[in-house]
Amino acid sequence: MTRAAEADATDPLRHYRDRFHSAPTDAVVSYLDGNSLGRPTAASIEKVTRFMTDAWGGRLIRGWDEQWWDLPITQGDTLGRVVLGAAEGQTVIADSTTVLLYKLIRGALSLRPERTEIVVDRDNFPTDRYVVESIAQDRGLTVRWIDSDPRGGVEADQLAAAVTDRTAVVVLSHVAYRSGFLLDAAAAAETAHGRGALLLLDLSHSVGSVPLHLDDWGVDLATGCTYKYLNGGPGSPAFAYVRHEHHDGLDHPIHGWAGRADSFAMEQGWVPADGIRRLLSGTPPILAMIAMQDTLQMIDEVGIDALRAKSVALTALALDHAHAELTPLGVEIASPEDPARRGGHVTLDHPGFRDITPRLWSRGVVPDFRAPHGLRLGPSPLSTSFQELVTGMDAIRDEVRRHRLAGEN
Repeated sequence: MTRAAEADATDPLRHYRDRFHSAPTDAVVSYLDGNSLGRPTAASIEKVTRFMTDAWGGRLIRGWDEQWWDLPITQGDTLGRVVLGAAEGQTVIADSTTVLLYKLIRGALSLRPERTEIVVDRDNFPTDRYVVESIAQDRGLTVRWIDSDPRGGVEADQLAAAVTDRTAVVVLSHVAYRSGFLLDAAAAAETAHGRGALLLLDLSHSVGSVPLHLDDWGVDLATGCTYKYLNGGPGSPAFAYVRHEHHDGLDHPIHGWAGRADSFAMEQGWVPADGIRRLLSGTPPILAMIAMQDTLQMIDEVGIDALRAKSVALTALALDHAHAELTPLGVEIASPEDPARRGGHVTLDHPGFRDITPRLWSRGVVPDFRAPHGLRLGPSPLSTSFQELVTGMDAIRDEVRRHRLAGEN
C-alpha cells in the first residue's frame, strides 16, 4: 500500500469528502486550490436553491423580519465560535475583505487619534498594502514598512523594530498569502500593545484551516474572506472581528443604514448601533451568506484541530514529494518546512511555472500561480484526499520535465 493510500484509509475525515460536489473526472482530477476558492458542498447547492424558491420566493419581504436582518450577527457568532476563538457579539458578516480592511483600519485610527503611523509588511497581500497606502495618503500618515522574506514572513525582531510610540495600528496577515508562513499572533499582539498600538489581522488564508484564538491572543481587530476554506463561493462576504472593549470608541467612515441604531426609524443623522452591528453599512448580502453554513457545521462536528492535523499531513506529503521528485529538476521550496511555522498551503518556485500552470489546468490538475514564479498548492482538509494530492504532484513533475526538455532542445 502506498503512503497516500494508507493515509486515505486511516484518515478520520475521509467521509467528509463525499459531502462535496465533484466535478467530472475528465475536468478535474486534482484540485489543489482550496486556499483560493473552495469547492461547493452538495448540501449548499440544495440549500441555495431551496432558499430561492422557499425563503426568498415564498416569504418575500417578510423574510427580513423573520430571520434575515439579524443573520450577519447570528452567523457571525457561529463563525466566531467555530473557527475564530471569539465570544459572541464580536463578529459580523459583511462586505468584502477590502472594504472591511478599510473600515477597520480607519476604526483603529479613531481609537488612536493622536498617532500617525501604520505598520505593514511589503509582502502582505496587495489589497492590504493598497488600502494602507490609500488611508495614509488621505490622512497624511506615515507607513512604516517591514521588509519580510517572501519565502517566510514577518519575524518577531522585525516587528519589534517597526512599531513605535507613534504607531496606531499594525496590519499583518496571520498566514502569508505567498509562502504560507504562520505568524505568532499572540506575540505580535503583545509587541503591538507594548507600544500602545492595535493589531489588525487578515485571516483570509488561515480561517478554516488553522486554529484561531483571537480572544485569548489579544487580537484587537481582524477580517478575512469566506470563499477559501469556508467554501462560501466566489465573492461570498467577508467577516470582521472587533474586541468588545473597542466597540464604543470605534468609528468608521462608511456610515450606512444597516449599522445605525434603529435602522428602520429612517431618522436624520447617523447614530451608531450598539456593539458589532455598527460595522455594517449597506443591506446584508443574505443569499451570499448561505453556502458557508454547511462548512461551518462540518468544522463544528470534527473540530478545527482535526482539520489542522490533516492539513499539516497533506502539506508535509506535498513537501516530501517536492524534495524527492521536483528539487532535482530545479524546483525550489518557497515555504517554511517546519509545520509549526506553516499554514495550510505551500509554494514551490520555478521559472517555468507561469507556462506550466495552464498545461496543468488542461490536464485537470488545478493549483494556482503567483508571480514572479510561484506555484501554490492549497489542499483543503475536508475535501482533498492524499491520493488526489499525489496525482497532482506527479503531474507537476511530468510538466517540469517536459519544460526542461523543451528548453534543452
